[in-house]
Amino acid sequence: MKRAEDLQEILRRIDHRGYPAYKDTAGAYQFGQYVLSIDHVQGDPFASPSKVSIHIDGAKADFPKEAVRKKHTRIALCDALIRRFGKEAGAFSFQAKGSGKSGLISGSRPGQEVLERSACEIAPDTGNLVFRLEIGFPANGRTINAGELRKILFRFLPQCVEKTLFYKNADKKKLADVVKLAEDQQAVREQLQERKLCAFVANGAVLPRESGVSDRPMKQAVRFQSPESMEVELTLPNAGPVRGMGIPEGVTLIVGGGYHGKSTLLKALERGVYNHIAGDGRELVITDDTAVKIRAEDGRSIKYTDISMFINGLPNGKDTKAFQTDDASGSTSQAANVVEAMEAGASLFLIDEDTSATNFMIRDELMARVVHREMEPITPFIDRVRDLYQVCGVSTILVAGSCGSYFNKADHVIQMMQYQPSEITELAKKEAARFADVTDEKTQLPRCQPPVFQRRFALDKKAAKNDRMKVKGMGKDAVSIDRDTIELRYVEQLADSEQTMLLGYLVKYARKHLFDGKKDLRTVVMLLEKTLRDKGFGAVCEGRCLPCNLAMPRTQEIYACLNRCRELTGA
Repeated sequence: MKRAEDLQEILRRIDHRGYPAYKDTAGAYQFGQYVLSIDHVQGDPFASPSKVSIHIDGAKADFPKEAVRKKHTRIALCDALIRRFGKEAGAFSFQAKGSGKSGLISGSRPGQEVLERSACEIAPDTGNLVFRLEIGFPANGRTINAGELRKILFRFLPQCVEKTLFYKNADKKKLADVVKLAEDQQAVREQLQERKLCAFVANGAVLPRESGVSDRPMKQAVRFQSPESMEVELTLPNAGPVRGMGIPEGVTLIVGGGYHGKSTLLKALERGVYNHIAGDGRELVITDDTAVKIRAEDGRSIKYTDISMFINGLPNGKDTKAFQTDDASGSTSQAANVVEAMEAGASLFLIDEDTSATNFMIRDELMARVVHREMEPITPFIDRVRDLYQVCGVSTILVAGSCGSYFNKADHVIQMMQYQPSEITELAKKEAARFADVTDEKTQLPRCQPPVFQRRFALDKKAAKNDRMKVKGMGKDAVSIDRDTIELRYVEQLADSEQTMLLGYLVKYARKHLFDGKKDLRTVVMLLEKTLRDKGFGAVCEGRCLPCNLAMPRTQEIYACLNRCRELTGA
């Protein structure tokens, strides 16, 4: 282990030399109570910043053992440290001057969701802390300016570390509140299962967001208030009794006029699979964490997926038990999304008719009379929604603004009016009884059976030959692996571009080690998650310097990403 003084000496020696001489600084240095590790040095002041990590012994960091030991509170604690460090470092970023990215001090930038991130990790057994960030090593042109880097490493960075990464200097009440909220959120999740609820929306929650480009809560928004008939009380370890709307398992319909909050409620439920920070307004909007938003996705790639539950007898003779296409239609893409979500373990579907294929969702009475069932290859979702729950155990929450046929299928009907819900199940059922149910024809469909998932994949020959695959994130919308782009813009529950980046590394790892044509997709995903769980983020980066911009996706998003990888072939 080198000393901080050794780094000072290196900086004196390389000052005013060409930028590549900064490579001499790579290594670990003891700085008082922490170790500074320069993991990767950028090759140019205009290139991606240098990768740096801070290592602190658990006894010195001294965060409460009880908070560190439990996964959900440890993730919340790390999230709070990332946010605090980012605020402190922001005051120093670019205070050191130079060309290009000189003087940048940056790390992960979390949004409203609390996610497990590579930027900060605390070992559950020892409490040892690792914090990762990026620093732009200063230069004048392409000549080293060691004096400016000395400011960053010996003045700015020690202040940030001292103020944020040691419990003795922390705002202990704020950290305690973070831990308590995480405990309460976990308690809600556990009680959802006990009470057979799909979701819980606390009274007083703020569901509307600030704008289409901001996920912060809308100011002066209408606060949520549960209808009395659906109100439940949960007892939380810190907040005590909390009341709100409990949505039971089964089929729930959300209806109402335009602009009254139907999609706003559904969007909150979509993001309720994640915990949220205090002040977000959705802290206690909690959804079954396997829930998947289902939508049409024209043009997506589908690989050997059994969509026969919904589509049979295609005119072109395509096999719908192992359906594949590089350019799916709205109906076939939505059918595949349903079946793939079941393969990923989803027990709740979230659907908005606005983003659905109409012919996949419903056939009205007149169309059913004119185009008989034997002439139509599509079995609409309305004919399967009850079986999906009763046979397959998958509930559905559906937003409907214009289609009333689902009233006959729903267990509960919620009407949104001026962002406030009321339950109108009895009224909806009464009115629905006046109309014929076109699904109750003489030719009843056989009950659907849970699909059997045994899809096996290998790489196409061109992709298999390439040993060097570069991962490049494109925000939340896509990730590129070896110039092959995986489109993810319609995987709507991805909350952060850092999740997309990790998905890229997971696909790269799977392509290199797991897609051998022998393992089915479930085994591949299980092995990916086991690798992350046992060896951490670094295992899938395979020896590369671990970046600070990775965040953990859910199992469902791993499946979704692999299912959209066009370079896979059947085996």
